Amino acid sequence: MAELSLFQIAIVLAAALCCGFAKTGIATLGIFNAMLMTQVFPAKEAVGTLLPMLIAADLAAVILYRRHVVWKHLVSLAPWVLIGLGCGYALLYFANDGLIRRFLGIMLLVLIAFQLLKDRAGVRFDRAMPKSRLFTSGMGVLAGFATMIGNVSGVVMSIYLLGKKLPKEAVVGTGAWFYLAVNLIKVPFFVQLGMITGRSLSINAWTLPVIAAGTLVGAKVVPRIRQSAFQTVILVIGAVGAAMLVI
Repeated sequence: MAELSLFQIAIVLAAALCCGFAKTGIATLGIFNAMLMTQVFPAKEAVGTLLPMLIAADLAAVILYRRHVVWKHLVSLAPWVLIGLGCGYALLYFANDGLIRRFLGIMLLVLIAFQLLKDRAGVRFDRAMPKSRLFTSGMGVLAGFATMIGNVSGVVMSIYLLGKKLPKEAVVGTGAWFYLAVNLIKVPFFVQLGMITGRSLSINAWTLPVIAAGTLVGAKVVPRIRQSAFQTVILVIGAVGAAMLVI
């Protein structure tokens, strides 16, 4: 990390802390992480550097919530997620970094708007969710695409799993297995695209203790905080960062 300034190192470590914290139940932090990393690295490098950090946090979350998983919802989602991953890979392969940066910003703004719509509608949103194959396929493709482009499928998966009427622990546990599996699938593609390199992995090594701390703190703190207020702050900061990417 010698080539980074102290301020940039602080941003990376903050993102690492948020990676661990997010895996304990606050999916919207994924938007915040993406915004933070793009303040330090070019868009593609930011996404690639973030992936191993997320995998480390996924492993911790799977250990913590290993007993809370509903496999049938993951199995039905799997083929559609693969389609989304393929579409995302095609965009990463053909688009330059400037275009990816703007596209990521737009996608983050769309996901933030989606989350705000869900929060505003409350129970009505859940009741209006279709239980059809179209809902599953649409969420699966969107989750796969969002995670390939910017590691930001948390909002999509939360909407999908909550739409299945799962309790909070099952949402976190099922999501943890989803993120771990999908993020591992992405690794060879990111290596092939030059988004994961020896340099990025050396940066990742510094973040491991911070990720672990974020996971442990999150497991203790998340059940005690008022999630709506915390989420509002995260979404506002994420929206500012996303707008900066677009501009």
